[in-house]
Amino acid sequence: MTNAPTILQITHLAWGVKQSFRGYVEGAGGTITIGSGAERTSDGGFSFPVDEAALYLNADGQLEGRATFQGEVSFKAHGGMLNVFLAEPILEISGMEASLTVADTPSRKYRTEVALLDLAAMTRDDAGRLVLPTALAMHGIQWLGDHYPLKAHLDPAILFLG
Repeated sequence: MTNAPTILQITHLAWGVKQSFRGYVEGAGGTITIGSGAERTSDGGFSFPVDEAALYLNADGQLEGRATFQGEVSFKAHGGMLNVFLAEPILEISGMEASLTVADTPSRKYRTEVALLDLAAMTRDDAGRLVLPTALAMHGIQWLGDHYPLKAHLDPAILFLG
């Protein structure tokens, strides 16, 4: 007898991109602007409310599905020479492949895969949240201005359950 999938009630995603990147932007006199429902978290990261979520734990306890989130964050420094934008993150998981994509321009016309998620290292914290380590994806290198190498560690993606 196999276990039925467990549907997860996701309320929001917390993801800070990369703490050292946020520190660099603000340390260089730049700005980090949030909007469209995103909020700044107590640790300096960002919280994105769920738009639609169809994430579940399959019979083997593996996370699968897709979730979309609302909100936007803009990083600007050096008179606009550093200009990174992200909006409406989407988490997609199929088998052992998992990624985080974002709209990378204010027009939201294009999406970029910015982070790969390490499902094998997923944990639950003391509050029951799912913590997924993330690493920079190939297209994320250009998105962050070629300052970090492929698979550089990023802040974890944390899924809050309702």
